[in-house]
Amino acid sequence: MFDLARKVADAVLYEGYVLYPYRASANKNQARWQWGVVVPQAYHEAGNSDAWNQQTEVLIEGTDETAVHLQLRFLQLQARTVEQLVDGGFCRVPQIEVGDDILVTWDEGVEREVNTEVRLGELRAGTREVPVELSGGRDVEVITDTVRVVRQRWPISARILLSAEWLTGPYGVVKLQVRLENITPWADPPQDRDAACRRALVATHTLIDAGGRFVSLLDPPEWASGYAASCENIHTWPVLVSEEGGDVVLSSPIILYDYPTIAPESPGDLCDSTEIDEILTLRTMTLTDEEKREARATDPRARQIIDRTDDMPQEMLDRLHGVIRYMRGVTGEEEPTDQPERPPWWDPGADSSVSPETDRIWIAGVSVGKGTRVRLRPGVQRADAQDMFLQDRIATVEAVFFSVDDDSYLAVTLEDDSMGEIMAWHGRYLYFSPDEVEPLPEPNGGRP
Repeated sequence: MFDLARKVADAVLYEGYVLYPYRASANKNQARWQWGVVVPQAYHEAGNSDAWNQQTEVLIEGTDETAVHLQLRFLQLQARTVEQLVDGGFCRVPQIEVGDDILVTWDEGVEREVNTEVRLGELRAGTREVPVELSGGRDVEVITDTVRVVRQRWPISARILLSAEWLTGPYGVVKLQVRLENITPWADPPQDRDAACRRALVATHTLIDAGGRFVSLLDPPEWASGYAASCENIHTWPVLVSEEGGDVVLSSPIILYDYPTIAPESPGDLCDSTEIDEILTLRTMTLTDEEKREARATDPRARQIIDRTDDMPQEMLDRLHGVIRYMRGVTGEEEPTDQPERPPWWDPGADSSVSPETDRIWIAGVSVGKGTRVRLRPGVQRADAQDMFLQDRIATVEAVFFSVDDDSYLAVTLEDDSMGEIMAWHGRYLYFSPDEVEPLPEPNGGRP
């Protein structure tokens, strides 16, 4: 039911879970659990900023017989503690070497999922409550006579409240509200966030299926704009996701757009969507063997990332460098087969009608192109305050460019700039419009 949507939902579930350099000892992995954290109500009411609830409201074109399937997904924290025997008792240690392996103390995330189904007509009688109860537990793994690993979980009590409102009008639209509340008892110190996270639902998000009958809240049709504006979503961001049976809703703690997808070039999750895959992969490859060893011991997902980058073939790495997608491919429109292929507007090399290094334009009766010397007269409309320092400076035109609106621009280098030659070699220029330069006389009068 959620086969395609779960690929995006999994990326949300593990966003920020473990960050480069993927070691438990790294500073950025000391402060964790940023997205979709739903803490106990009493902890929130003690003056802490983490939310104790989530609320999703979506629009469904349905009837009383419309079946809604809901899947709540989140991580439950599991403290993995490495303990060493000292003076007859076991004590916690950050990490320890056992043979060729490293054992690391780390809070793991255990995937949890709650499924429920309801027909819209059943909600006419009032709110339906779905309990969410997770038991605690403690598991001990004996490694040697003096080393053991203890995994501990804490109980969580929450509830899902389902309600519906039949909106007035001829369109048969129902507003479905899905509210999650963490009602776990709280007796720990008021400001102990680590303890609160152990009783929290982490990276919490919801998948909702109603037979593909959802109305987009980001881009609603005109008739539904008022309905969409009335939806109140708290700590969530519901978007449409394509599924084989029609659209489903992913209500995410991270802001997304309708129909998000995982790039086909991505070889796997890096748990850090704020980074570019290529850069992050290359940086991971530069980790020392000892750093990679600790990362592999930190978490199974970190191990997968390290192993994948180590074994990545060159052709897969090349795919990360970039890809060009045309709008017709994105929107699903087919390119007319009877039309001649047009070069992309942004690629001068693909369009023989433009040539920045040979094109020329006329300014004040002078033909200006590559090699023309000009005096800079930055206009007052330019926003860069540093342009005042370029007033009356002499520059050499390196290229002439045209925008999609046929506006022309001159790429120039400063004549008295000691770095000008290097900047030109790298293709780094200053840009001015024709009315911001004064051509200097040329021996041939500026005629090409």
